[in-house]
Amino acid sequence: MKLKTKSLVTNAVVAALYVAVTAILAPISFGALQFRVAEIFNHLIIFNRKYIFGIVSGVFISNLFFSTIVGYDLIFGVGHSLLSLLITSKLIENIPNIWLKFFINTLVFTVLSSLIALELNLAFSVPFWFGYLTVGTGELIIMAIGAPVMLYLDKKVHFNERMEA
Repeated sequence: MKLKTKSLVTNAVVAALYVAVTAILAPISFGALQFRVAEIFNHLIIFNRKYIFGIVSGVFISNLFFSTIVGYDLIFGVGHSLLSLLITSKLIENIPNIWLKFFINTLVFTVLSSLIALELNLAFSVPFWFGYLTVGTGELIIMAIGAPVMLYLDKKVHFNERMEA
């Protein structure tokens, strides 16, 4: 996956938006009870695989500068995003139905929230299943609400065209 200048700039904007939303909402973006609204950007994978770089960069920068458990968040948080995006990109490759793509992406991110639950267990001794319930529920809600929002925005912004020369 070769990134051209236009793709790099677009990914930089995505990363900056992810960081800005996470920073503004930092009190609810971290911890056992989290609603990381910036996770809405995970749906960009639906429109073009090249968005992986911007999303993961945004997660990395957010966790580096705003997390209270930087080391854990750089491993588990970035790992969660990268793994989820790569799995989703493979699973949706030949699926034409956009709503099914959104559903698969939401499901993958919610299921793999178990990695964040493990992180919270290791860092704060939060019981795994409690952490998974709270983080997974937050992820599910953000991603479910985010799907129609991103589809609406795509009609205005044309996400795929932003990545293609």
